[in-house]
Amino acid sequence: MPVTLVSAVKGRDSAAKLALLEAVQGAIAATLKLPSLDRYIRLAEHGRDEWLLPEGKSDAFTLVEIALFEGRTPETKGELYAAICDALEALGVPRADVFIRIIEQPRENFGIRGGQRADLLDLGYQVKV
Repeated sequence: MPVTLVSAVKGRDSAAKLALLEAVQGAIAATLKLPSLDRYIRLAEHGRDEWLLPEGKSDAFTLVEIALFEGRTPETKGELYAAICDALEALGVPRADVFIRIIEQPRENFGIRGGQRADLLDLGYQVKV
């Protein structure tokens, strides 16, 4: 049950914004083997006067921050990074303009399905992949 924030420079039209979100979500779902309806993803856009980008990055720079249950292997995380970069590159975002940050937390730190502790529930998928 990742909770994802995609940050990008303003300037995309509605279709491009949706494509960006779908690309990132698709990579996450496929790599982590999540149900297709497990979607908690949002887009934050920033004007160039609101975001100091890293040196040498273009207006295509995209920051992907994913909060998720702890338990994925380093290999799975590497696959996830590559899958997100592949998906964004297909939309014209250079791989060098993608930064991905994973924030892992214990399952008890998530209140889901009406405020229940996630560690007490059957999620319907494996976290340890």
